[in-house]
Amino acid sequence: MLNALVQGVLLGGYYAIVAAGLSLMFGVVRFINLAHGDLLVLGAMLALIAVEALGWPVWLAVATVIPLMAALGWALQRLMFERALAAGPLLPILVTLGLGATLQNGMFGLFGSNTRSLGAHIGDLSWSGWSLPGGLRVGTLPVLTFTLAIAVLGLMHLMLRRTPLGRAIRATAQDPGAAELSGVDARRVHRAAAAIAFALAALGGVLLAMRAQVTPFAGPPQLIFAFEAVVIGGIGSLWGTLIGGIVLGLAQTLGGTISAQVSLLAGHLVLLAVLGWRVLRDEAAARGGWIALMRVKGPSHD
Repeated sequence: MLNALVQGVLLGGYYAIVAAGLSLMFGVVRFINLAHGDLLVLGAMLALIAVEALGWPVWLAVATVIPLMAALGWALQRLMFERALAAGPLLPILVTLGLGATLQNGMFGLFGSNTRSLGAHIGDLSWSGWSLPGGLRVGTLPVLTFTLAIAVLGLMHLMLRRTPLGRAIRATAQDPGAAELSGVDARRVHRAAAAIAFALAALGGVLLAMRAQVTPFAGPPQLIFAFEAVVIGGIGSLWGTLIGGIVLGLAQTLGGTISAQVSLLAGHLVLLAVLGWRVLRDEAAARGGWIALMRVKGPSHD
């Protein structure tokens, strides 16, 4: 049980990185990117090409893929997402759904269906770890992933609080119209947010390729995990994303002590429980508001 708890917390760090970009896009640009998981896989595939075909070291591949994906996010926001958002709230969802299907089939056509992994290219990092008292074994890669998640979220928090871009992002997220009246270019802010979200997706893809096997069709499960972490932790909250990732990771590892099937089911059940609790809370708050309003107005004599 203790081992499951520790592994669940560490797994939550990976989910936090995967979910951070999705949360940022929804919180700032105001739409759900259904291609987020496929973009994550695209980042992993690009890193694998750089390492396997070009012979680059892993660090150089990561340092190249992340800004490349950020540029792709800027371009897609400018050329595709902005026009889709101008047509209404439904079209962006359909556009990202089509983008995800295009990425899946494009990667399948280019790379085939064989599984790929960066595990063989990172040396001892893929299997080394520390043995702790009580028979507990902690892997080096999960610890580094969790540490990286805290560092990334911390840097994003500082960026949002201390930099002009961060203040512009927060202002645009709260009220794009008022932000533009204050001199903020909302379109540029949306493009910057998309670039950051795509860079985070690339980072999550590289971590996925280090810890597991990757196929062109591995994106949808990662999208589901990211969405669950965002909803559990609270949409638009960076540290809430970390908490949501940890809760999801704990649910999966504790469920895994029963069986592999229960591992995934436990995460989905936690999501349903959180959604049900929020619905009940909102209904109770609404009933309380109506009761207070009636007490103020008194009985009607119409």
